[in-house]
Amino acid sequence: MGERKMKLIAGSSNQTLATAVSAYLGIPLALVNIKRFADQEIFVEILENVRGEDVFVLQSTSYPANDHLMEMLIMCDALKRGSARRVTTVMPYFGYARQDRKTGPRSPISAKLVANLITSAGADRVLTMDLHAGQIQGFFDIPVDNLFAGTPIFVPYAQKTKSGKPLVVVSPDVGGVVRARSLAKQLDAGLAIIDKRREKAGISEVMNVIGEVDGQECILVDDMVDSAGTICNAATVLMQYGASSVRAFATHGVLTGSAVDRIQKSPLTEMVITDSIAPTDKIRACSKIKYLTVAPLIGEAMLRISEERSVSSLFDAVPAGG
Repeated sequence: MGERKMKLIAGSSNQTLATAVSAYLGIPLALVNIKRFADQEIFVEILENVRGEDVFVLQSTSYPANDHLMEMLIMCDALKRGSARRVTTVMPYFGYARQDRKTGPRSPISAKLVANLITSAGADRVLTMDLHAGQIQGFFDIPVDNLFAGTPIFVPYAQKTKSGKPLVVVSPDVGGVVRARSLAKQLDAGLAIIDKRREKAGISEVMNVIGEVDGQECILVDDMVDSAGTICNAATVLMQYGASSVRAFATHGVLTGSAVDRIQKSPLTEMVITDSIAPTDKIRACSKIKYLTVAPLIGEAMLRISEERSVSSLFDAVPAGG
């Protein structure tokens, strides 16, 4: 692999994942100096020659989102000014993806702004995973590869750990039905949907279950979990409807505030996330949270991009990493 003109540079957001991807590819992480001045202004210096190289910048724009985003933009600029042949930003977690449309008369579409910034900084390609909204790919005028954790990561794990009872995949809201249906099809499982509605302002939200869950093992599936309120409330409702057990699968474990405590106290038997965002010590210590690595998936996608091979066929070819 060393003969290919390929380099991997890691930002500070997820060094553990970067090291695992580096090991998968069999190439060392390129040397980079990232520091902050007294006023927290970010400085980046690439300490290796990148002229003519195919360079991948691995950085999740997770907490602190603005720092990690700015760090990635500056790295892209430094690489282009260093005459890199191609710069691909590898964003296992794409921050600002929730702001993909106007929600009010004077609200921003921040995901589009971030797409513009990444392109202006010099990125030639973007590799990301489980975008909150697929149409974000259209915000870019450069190629975007959106990987999915379902087939190579979650499906094998679900098959390995199923209880033997009938299985049903549940979408926690109507917007996630396509994702849930895809996983249900691959697991040969049933499909259910949590329907949330608020009849009047100030009246508590009512949650109904569309589909059969009585006596079945339920898997809630979502792209990300932030406060964990929706997932935990959905688990409670499913148990009230007679589910034998409830687990949750989410690619991105944002898990802010009291999310971990909420999961620990919930009816969930397990919350499965990936290491697209570096897990905190509190997440690691939670007995109900299991995290799976996406390093083989991301590493293989990078390899295929570098060798100009198909990335879409990856989902039928690569086994899940432990």
